[in-house]
Amino acid sequence: MKPNCTLEDIASIFRDRRRFLILSHFRPDGDAIGCSLAMALCLKEMGKDVTVWNEDGLPERFEFLPGRELVGLPPASPEEFDAVVLVDTAVRNRAGERCLASARAGTWINIDHHISNDRLGDLVYVDSKAPAAGQILFELFSQRGLPLNQAIATSLYTAISTDTGSFQYPSTTARTYAIAAELVNLGVNVGWINQQLYERSPRRRLELLRSLLNVLRFSSNDRVASFALAQEVTRALGAIPDDTEGLIDTIRALEGVIVAVFFEEVANGIIRISMRSKDPQVDVCAICGEFGGGGHILASGARISGTLAEVQERVLAAVDRRISALPWSA
Repeated sequence: MKPNCTLEDIASIFRDRRRFLILSHFRPDGDAIGCSLAMALCLKEMGKDVTVWNEDGLPERFEFLPGRELVGLPPASPEEFDAVVLVDTAVRNRAGERCLASARAGTWINIDHHISNDRLGDLVYVDSKAPAAGQILFELFSQRGLPLNQAIATSLYTAISTDTGSFQYPSTTARTYAIAAELVNLGVNVGWINQQLYERSPRRRLELLRSLLNVLRFSSNDRVASFALAQEVTRALGAIPDDTEGLIDTIRALEGVIVAVFFEEVANGIIRISMRSKDPQVDVCAICGEFGGGGHILASGARISGTLAEVQERVLAAVDRRISALPWSA
C-alpha cells in the first residue's frame, strides 16, 4: 500500500506548478463541492490557473457558495494540466468517466478521508479518522501557510458541517469543533450557511420523502429500515439527484433501527445504494465492499447491477448476515 505523503509535499506542488484541475466524485455532496471550491479558491489566491470539473456539475443547493461559477462539466476533448487534485473521492473512477477521459496531467494528488480509498495517485494523503475531507484541507492550508480567507473558510465550513451531520456524527472530534471556531473567526456566517444547507428544501423533496415512506420496509427483526426509489417515481415527481441527499437520515433516526438502506434505481439497470449504521460493530463499509462499493464504517455506498427488487434482496440478506453474527442479535 502506498504510504501517505506529507502535507508539505502537496504544498510544494501547489507552489511550483501553474495549471491545476480539481476533481471530486459524481453526485457530489457538501464535502466534495466544499473541498473543490476551497481548493480552487486557495490556488487562485496563489495566482494559479485553476479549473474545476464535476461529472454532474454543481447541485443547486450549493449555489450559495463563493466561487460557484468555477464548477463546470468536463469538456469533450482532453485538456492538459500540470497537476490534478482529486478530493473526497475514494476510488478514481468515482470521479466519472468523462472527467477521467478529459484530464491529462503528469501529477495526480489524492486527498481523502475514506477508509476504502484505493490510494491511486502520485501523491496520496488519506486520513480516515478525519470526519470530512474539508478538515484535511484546513490542516493543509493552515499548517503550510497557504491562503485561507472568508470565502475559502465558507466552503470548508460547508464541507465539514455536511459530512458530520451538522457536527452530530461520532467522527466529530474536539479538533473538528476547534477548526469550526477558527473558520468562524475568519468570517463564516454560521446562521446564514445553516439556513442555506438545512432550511431551504424544494417542495418536490418533501413529495419524494412521502413517496418513499409509503414503501418503507423493516427487516432483521426491525433492526434494518430501508426504502426504494424507482425511476418511474423520480420521473413522476420531477425529482433531481440532489433531492435524495439526506433522506436516509429520516429512517436512520428511528428508535431500534441499527442500519438504514436507501435503494435508488438509476440509468441502465444500475441500483445506487446508500447505507448508514449506528453501531460500528455493523461495518457498512465492509458490507458495501461485498458489492464493489465502500466509504466509512458508519456510512457507505455502492452501485450494483440488477433490478430494484433483486438488489434489495441481495443487499438486505448481506446486512442480515452481519447482524445475525453479532452476540447481541439473538
